[in-house]
Amino acid sequence: MHTVAVLALDGVVPFDLSAPIDTFGWARLPDGREAYRVKVVSAREEVSAGLFTVRAPYGLETLAEADTIILPGVEEPPDPLPPGVTEALCAAAANGTRIASVCVGAFLFAATGLLDGLRATTHWFAAPDLAARYPKVTVDPNVLYVDNGQFLTSAGAAAALDMCLHMIRKDYGSAVAAHTARMSVMPLEREGGQAQFIVQDPPRPPAPAGAALDPLLRWLEEHCDRDLTLDDMAARAGMSTRTLNRRFREQTGTTPLQWLHRARVRRAQHLLETTAYSVDRIAAQAGFGSPTAFRERFRRVVGTSPQGYRRAFRTHQT
Repeated sequence: MHTVAVLALDGVVPFDLSAPIDTFGWARLPDGREAYRVKVVSAREEVSAGLFTVRAPYGLETLAEADTIILPGVEEPPDPLPPGVTEALCAAAANGTRIASVCVGAFLFAATGLLDGLRATTHWFAAPDLAARYPKVTVDPNVLYVDNGQFLTSAGAAAALDMCLHMIRKDYGSAVAAHTARMSVMPLEREGGQAQFIVQDPPRPPAPAGAALDPLLRWLEEHCDRDLTLDDMAARAGMSTRTLNRRFREQTGTTPLQWLHRARVRRAQHLLETTAYSVDRIAAQAGFGSPTAFRERFRRVVGTSPQGYRRAFRTHQT
């Protein structure tokens, strides 16, 4: 039987801990036998999990026996890791053990050095911090999980379910994974990636307070449905197109037209969430030249189709 060890460190996030335990626990082979033996492991007898304490029945030595090790996130990821943890994980990796992290468990994973030179993900909110703390790791904040073969990372806690189902399908095939998904009341595959969940705060790309472009950015937000050109924007700002491009790079980190495209996508997201308008009508109201161009741009930015986004985030009928 395939053994999964879930490593609980002090401050472990309860959902990160329970999601893989339950998902692998639901998996059954065609003859009804359990597909996985799940063990909760810790570096010490008791660890805090916020509102309660976890007593792990297995110690770090169990990691050497595991086929898969799961690293749930913790409240404050330590670096370095507690004594013995890095050594145990690196020894397991050297023996070919599959290792996967849940949400900010990617910080624990990265602290071992095992992710150096690899692509990884974590919760979109924590992605900039992960990239800053571990520059040798290529952080992708737009996906639900990353599979590098032996090493996997998942985004926000719910993405752990996607990643676990993916691993079950690799281990035992689609039929076992589909049954596990049904028992978990989860789709076997979710459309789109993490990009559809990212909240812009503020709702438009940031510019320094009082920046020279701020009036123009506000005007563009209000008039992004118009057929605007770079010359139009430069005239509104009272500067040459060359100067406008330079100021945009300095103050927003992007170009005027790229900023306008994202403003249009944000308006479309709002309309998809709050109205029953057709996709064609939303494309026009958001300033896209055609429904086809809208669909292509929306999928490129958000990671899913307009209809897929609406199914996930529609709030009410109007």
